[in-house]
Amino acid sequence: MSTLVIEQDLTVRSVTVTSDTLSMELSDGRGVSVPLGWFPRLLHATPEERERWELIGRGSGIHWPDLDEGISLKGLVVGRSSAESQHSFGRWLKAREK
Repeated sequence: MSTLVIEQDLTVRSVTVTSDTLSMELSDGRGVSVPLGWFPRLLHATPEERERWELIGRGSGIHWPDLDEGISLKGLVVGRSSAESQHSFGRWLKAREK
């Protein structure tokens, strides 16, 4: 059995969000991309909201303050999508309609 080890100095360098993909460039030059559908809040965000992100934890994660969405580098690398419940997401989506 192998174990994924993420070096402590590995960080997110840049983030790009398109209408269907979330991509990150890492400090060691690698890139990671996942379908935007993994993160419903990003999927339903405006292009402007998707562009307003900030690095958190010295680059160990990304946060979108306008969307209250946070994604860790470690979670993304191991293939973890949003854990938000459908009920919670539905409330968030309904609140955006106001």
